[in-house]
Amino acid sequence: MKRYDLRNHKENFTNRLIEIMNTDISDGENAIFIFEIGDFSAIQNVSDVIKKNKFTLMNSLKYNEVDWTIVVKKATPPVPEVAEENLEEATA
Repeated sequence: MKRYDLRNHKENFTNRLIEIMNTDISDGENAIFIFEIGDFSAIQNVSDVIKKNKFTLMNSLKYNEVDWTIVVKKATPPVPEVAEENLEEATA
């Protein structure tokens, strides 16, 4: 697990986050990122970017009054299994 401080990027940190995930993080490995909250739109933006790039958001915590910490896994989120009887009902 590696830690990255993206606070110096202010609200423009998502490109750097994706770059790090693609180049510095191995498949199945986790990374911890800290960034500035700003107007809180960054929280939804980072969640959307992580999902779009097929990574898994493992944890998201407010660190203090201005910073946010997330843990991202370089792995596609698992697809929930559907019970066979529910699958039959859904296709009927």
